[in-house]
Amino acid sequence: MPDDRLTQSLDHVRRPIENANGLPNAHYTDPTVWDEEKHAVLFGSWSGIGVAAEVPEPGDAKPVNFMGVPLLLIRGRDGQVRVFENICRHRGMILVEEPRKIEGAIRCPYHSWCYSTEGRLVATPHVGGPGQNAHPDVDRDKLGLIEVRSHIWFDTVFVNIDGKAAPFEEVHANLLDRWREWDRPMVHGGADSAFSLSVKSNWKLAVENYCESYHLPWVHPGLNSYSRLEDHYNINERGLYSGQGSLKYGQIKLDDGTVFPDFPGLSSMWDSGAEYLAVYPNVLLGAQRDHCFVIILQPDAIDQTTEHVHLYYATPETSDKLRAKNTKQWEVIFVEDIFVVEGMQRGRHAPHFDGGRFSPAMDGPTHCFHDWVAGKVATRRAAAR
Repeated sequence: MPDDRLTQSLDHVRRPIENANGLPNAHYTDPTVWDEEKHAVLFGSWSGIGVAAEVPEPGDAKPVNFMGVPLLLIRGRDGQVRVFENICRHRGMILVEEPRKIEGAIRCPYHSWCYSTEGRLVATPHVGGPGQNAHPDVDRDKLGLIEVRSHIWFDTVFVNIDGKAAPFEEVHANLLDRWREWDRPMVHGGADSAFSLSVKSNWKLAVENYCESYHLPWVHPGLNSYSRLEDHYNINERGLYSGQGSLKYGQIKLDDGTVFPDFPGLSSMWDSGAEYLAVYPNVLLGAQRDHCFVIILQPDAIDQTTEHVHLYYATPETSDKLRAKNTKQWEVIFVEDIFVVEGMQRGRHAPHFDGGRFSPAMDGPTHCFHDWVAGKVATRRAAAR
């Protein structure tokens, strides 16, 4: 008998918002559906795994566990950032356990096979027997590190694990056009401009909460005091991305009036406006006249997510004190959301909850995301029949 969790129609999720329901509870609580979404949604799309600023210099390497897949984010000697499977081609041993600088080659700790920072297999000690470092049946040219398809935009490292997605530029053509002004260099603020939050919820709930402004008056009263609910607008690009914008961005400043330098050459909409987008599936972006941020949602378990936050500026010459204040301000705002997403996660264990209803006026961005996820899952289910 087929598993009804994998044959359940998602048509009710994909209806127009006026009579749609949200995703069923199983999408937040069921290990079988978690695995299904892993392949249909996260491995089959362009998912974020980190930012290029995490490997700023040639030879810098950072291991990443993405949904159980061991990856290695590394900047080669040629300056290019690449993503490889973090395993030796010999016996599948993990190569790099902690972020570090690769001084020479990437050496496997098991049998000392060595790889260049560009992924070439460069040494195979004793592979042909003691003192014999070559063997006619071991072709080094064919045994380099397995590269994972990747793309960098907004300093975010996106990967397509299954290798089947359309090119990033094609998938996100609309987004790249909307934010074409942000195709520019950005400077990571450094150690004081990055932090991580651990949240006991499914990663999708973090997306759903981020991309709507409906909750501002009750969850973020401080933010709502200067960027009010009525100052926000919905961004509903069905099948692409969604989020919110603000017409009243309040530029942060110190008591002496110090502000961050603006990004040069922006159009007038950014003088007092800002936008906050959920780039499906798991990247959250914010853009303002004087700083930007990237949030990578790392799905650790069906009910556990780590939010990695990175802040960027127009120039490295920024006030240490102001950067610290800005980081703290955003951390306070994002921490305010934790009880909400954790509460919704607990609520998904209510057996009679039907996915909920949407406000047609306020919940468009969240409905867009549900529709996208449901479409990916439905396509996978149809292909498996």
